[in-house]
Amino acid sequence: MVLHPFLSFYGGKYRASKFYPAPRYDTIIEPFAGSAGYSVRNHTKKVILVDKDPIIAGIWQYLLSVSTEEMTSLPDIQAWQSIDELPIPQEAKWLIGFWVNAAASKPCKVPSAWMRSGKRPNCFWGPAIRSRIANQLIYIRHWSIICGDYRDAPDIEATWFVDPPYENMGKHYRCNDIDYVELAEWCRARRGQVMVCENDGATWLPFTPFIDCLAAPNKNGAKKSKGVLWMQERR
Repeated sequence: MVLHPFLSFYGGKYRASKFYPAPRYDTIIEPFAGSAGYSVRNHTKKVILVDKDPIIAGIWQYLLSVSTEEMTSLPDIQAWQSIDELPIPQEAKWLIGFWVNAAASKPCKVPSAWMRSGKRPNCFWGPAIRSRIANQLIYIRHWSIICGDYRDAPDIEATWFVDPPYENMGKHYRCNDIDYVELAEWCRARRGQVMVCENDGATWLPFTPFIDCLAAPNKNGAKKSKGVLWMQERR
C-alpha cells in the first residue's frame, strides 16, 4: 500500500523520500517530524515521530487517534470562511489549515487564492484529501508521536531520518532555535542507520551532494533546492 502525505508542509520530503536509502532497521525515528515524508513512504515500520512544535505534534496525535468516521465527517471550508469558525477540534483545524495553502510552515486561517481559484481541487482541502486521509489512518495506528525536542527521542538502534530546519533556510519554521554544533554531535552519537538532510552550503556536518529536491508547487511554480546528505551506520 502506497500512502500519500497527511499534510502539506513546507520542506516536506515525501517527493524525494523514494530516493533516500531504504530503512535497514525495524524502527524509523524522525526527530524533526514535520510531515514525516520518509516514514509515510515506509509506513509499515515501527515509526516514532518527534517534533518540538506543539501544532505539528498535536496534528499527528490527532491522526493517530481519530476515527475514520470522524475524519470523513470533517467539513469543507468555504472560500469566504475562517477555519476558526468550524465546530471541530483544534487539531483538526490545524490539519485543515495546512491544506488550504500549498506547503506552508504553519496552518493558515483562510483558503489561499490558489485554492479559491479551483484549478487544482485535489491538492487542497476537500472531499478528495479528506477521503484519502481517512482511508490511510489504519496504516499508521502503530506509530507514536513525542512532543518534544530532538533530544527527547529514545536512544535506541534505529533508522534515523534527521531533517531539521536548514541552517540557512530554517527561519520559516515556528521552532528553529537550533545549535547546529550540538546537533552534529548528537547525530554522530546515534546508533543504527543515520541520514541527515540539509541544503547545499551547510557545513555543520561533512555533507555530500545528494539530490535536487523539487518543492511542492505554489503560485510561483515548483522550485528546486540542492539537497545534501550525511550518512553513517554504527552500533
